[in-house]
Amino acid sequence: MSNLVTCPVCKSAYCRAISTNNTYIEDKGYGAGKGCCGYILFGPLGLLCGLCGGKRRTRTTTQTYWHCDGCGNKFTL
Repeated sequence: MSNLVTCPVCKSAYCRAISTNNTYIEDKGYGAGKGCCGYILFGPLGLLCGLCGGKRRTRTTTQTYWHCDGCGNKFTL
């Protein structure tokens, strides 16, 4: 069985696929405007209104590249 992927630098056939996952977390926290309006309408407990509508969004991306065991080059196809 022959390896169809060769390194573009050293032309070695000893290459392997590597995948990496990157996770990004975007956190939307306390809203000062909502907290102030809540304070005006409901008193000191209205400050908790600033927490309404808070969101957490998670995004994951996967990147696949090839690594040459001969020279250490990383490349994509």
